Amino acid sequence: MGPDATVARRSSLLLLLLLLLLRSGALAVAGSPHRVLHDLLSEQRLLEVEDLSLSLLQGGRLGPLSLPPGLPDLDPECRELLLDFARSSAELTGCLVRSARPVRLCQTCYPLFQQVAGNMDNISRAVGNTSESHSCARSLLMADRMQIVVILSEFFNSTWQKANCANCLTNKSEELSNSTLYFLSLFNHTLTCFEHNLQGSIHSLLQLKNYSEVCKNCREAYKTLSNLYNEMQKMNELENKAESGTHLCIDVEDAMNITRKLWSRTFNCSVPCSDTVPVIAVSVFILFLPVVFYLSSFLHSEQKKRKLILPKRLKSSTSFANIQENSN
Repeated sequence: MGPDATVARRSSLLLLLLLLLLRSGALAVAGSPHRVLHDLLSEQRLLEVEDLSLSLLQGGRLGPLSLPPGLPDLDPECRELLLDFARSSAELTGCLVRSARPVRLCQTCYPLFQQVAGNMDNISRAVGNTSESHSCARSLLMADRMQIVVILSEFFNSTWQKANCANCLTNKSEELSNSTLYFLSLFNHTLTCFEHNLQGSIHSLLQLKNYSEVCKNCREAYKTLSNLYNEMQKMNELENKAESGTHLCIDVEDAMNITRKLWSRTFNCSVPCSDTVPVIAVSVFILFLPVVFYLSSFLHSEQKKRKLILPKRLKSSTSFANIQENSN
């Protein structure tokens, strides 16, 4: 160690001792410690003393501070995998939030979800350059109590399962299924019909009262969409008999809910049921069954009274009594 370094080290130690005394209040004789501190040292000098003291405590080096040796660091391969997962997670989070209302997350975000799942698989399978004990999976997924990467992955998987997005996609989840595409096409066609048949500006929708044109011209489009939705529900129930409470994907359910609210609440339209006449006929028949029963029983009892015949013994006894009365 040269003479300059020794002098600098001693000066720094003395300044450090002075700083500790000022912080503890030992030199606060004629005023507050804060006032004495500003009288003896300027703010800039105080910062220099603190930096120099830290450097001395780390081994006497007067150069810039650096991390102590021995701290764990990621391999370049693992760091690249972590950055890929971070980028895909940020993109998927933004897509989920942007598609929250109206719900379009399954049809919009499924490519990004596949990227996140793929990056998570890469982290789970990858092995670092050092040894098998320091694999990327161990470093990124099990190195601390928080396990941020695992928490994010579980959040995305849980959200995807609750939305039941797999019901909207093909078996390999690579694209939207044909039934989903057909439903979305009918949904857009129905909304277009609503817009074209509105009487007045679409911006004054709440002030409109007469929606007869919408109900008349869009009835077939609405019935077709509703029937397709009911068929998709039945097919889903047949395919998932073992699972109770299964749903269609959230995009399809939300689209149908929007359409039904517009049709019934906003436009106050209704679709006549094709089974109305048979239902009314059966109801009337059941209602009049008691009347028919009591009327038939009454008529049957009257006929029995008319056909009543007196016995022969009763006739002879009455005739004999009449002869006796006449003789008297």
